[in-house]
Amino acid sequence: MKSGIVKNTSKLLAANIIAQAVGFAVYPILTRLYSPDDFGALNIFLTIGGIATLFATAEYQNSIMLPKNEKSGVACFHIGFIITLIVTLIFALSIPFANQISHLLDVPQLSTSYWMLPIYILVISLWTLLNYWHTRNERFTSVSAYQITQCITGAGVKWGLARFASNGLIIGSVVAPLVALASNIATTFRTAIKPLLTFDKEECRRMAREYVNFPKFSLPRSIVNYISSNLPILMLTPFFSLTEIGYYGMALTLAFTPITLIIKSVFQVFFQDTTQRVQRGESICEFFKKLQIRTVLIVLPLFVTLYFILPQLTKWLLGEGWENSGIYIQAMLPWILMTTLVGPICYLSDIFKKQKVGFLFEMLTFVLRIAGLALGIWSGNFLTAIIGYSAGGFVAIFAQLIWYWSLIGKYEKQLKTK
Repeated sequence: MKSGIVKNTSKLLAANIIAQAVGFAVYPILTRLYSPDDFGALNIFLTIGGIATLFATAEYQNSIMLPKNEKSGVACFHIGFIITLIVTLIFALSIPFANQISHLLDVPQLSTSYWMLPIYILVISLWTLLNYWHTRNERFTSVSAYQITQCITGAGVKWGLARFASNGLIIGSVVAPLVALASNIATTFRTAIKPLLTFDKEECRRMAREYVNFPKFSLPRSIVNYISSNLPILMLTPFFSLTEIGYYGMALTLAFTPITLIIKSVFQVFFQDTTQRVQRGESICEFFKKLQIRTVLIVLPLFVTLYFILPQLTKWLLGEGWENSGIYIQAMLPWILMTTLVGPICYLSDIFKKQKVGFLFEMLTFVLRIAGLALGIWSGNFLTAIIGYSAGGFVAIFAQLIWYWSLIGKYEKQLKTK
């Protein structure tokens, strides 16, 4: 188990380290070339695109790794791809109403970039499906190559367009995954893509019925999770300036991009490995116990140190005024800590078919976060809103962590009774 996990995780983490090194190297340049308003518009674009991509796969990407035979896994991929095409078409038909949509959201900059949304949705959704297909077959080198290509391309395009287009950040966010996806398909066509060209209508119907809990419970959960994660942008934009949204968006980027990419790397390897171990009826408790203890021992001292230097660090890194982003990260640290602990094991609800309970936990998170943001809106203080939002996330995710351990405990008891 160790050799497989270390080998595969190392590939993804190495790619993430390279990608993040490039990303953090270019941020000090981008924050001096683009205004906080430009970053705010980017956050709105990515928020809309992110919600749309959830609908575009209906969470069927999670089912790709669960069937024992490859034919069923291919069918799960096809189900997600068909839904992706439908959602992409719907957004393409909405392009003529770009001005009205941007006016409704009070983000005029969005009107000139809205036409790129269908492209973004198609590319991100297709890669989401391919990512899980690669993970099922342990092609982690291909996943790593995609991450590096996307990051380097995005940094280059955003920097290159800074003098020519105020929406260069959005263009780079669309072009980068498109280039990375095209490169991935070209390099893995014979080994990975060819099996996906065989379409079995009856198998798709069977898999759609067997894994109906994904669109039924996991999709609503993911939608609530995404909206919940972007509530500050959605709820605070009408009450506070786009500049404050830009500072908060940068705080999210600095705090969560490295954390999220590392979690995703570990998540993909653990999901694939744990699925196989559960199918074989093997114990998983000891591994997860060591994982959580070591995570706390590494992350907690780091976060305590960062708390005292974040405002000065972001000001030095990004320039004058951006210390506000560091203050917002300070408020988010407890929430980030819980996310670091829960993120690598959140697939357990899918393996044990407890998506409905997972959805209820997500609703709890959503309600607590809204309450925290409402407090900040009522007080007229942006920082208070972020503190309340982060506190709500901390409490709800901590409760979810306890639940995940109860799932592991029940599974271990079942093994002992066999």
